[in-house]
Amino acid sequence: MIDTIPELANVVLQDSGAAAIPPTAAAALAVGLAAFGAGYAERGIGSAAVGAVAEDENLFVTGLIFTVLPETLVILALVTFFLV
Repeated sequence: MIDTIPELANVVLQDSGAAAIPPTAAAALAVGLAAFGAGYAERGIGSAAVGAVAEDENLFVTGLIFTVLPETLVILALVTFFLV
């Protein structure tokens, strides 16, 4: 298995002149996957935050911050999209 890694790297890094996927399509795919990942992360964080707030109302701000944190991934992905 370890012997095949350099050969695989040579195949991947070959410059054939044409990109397998256009840069804008790759950037759009990255934004979509980042949004999917953020939604998947917020699924567990949101339910935990609601449970924590139900037990103690003072944890509202902490729960809100933890719920918003995965959205920064989507914002960074959008910045990358506009830079490409």
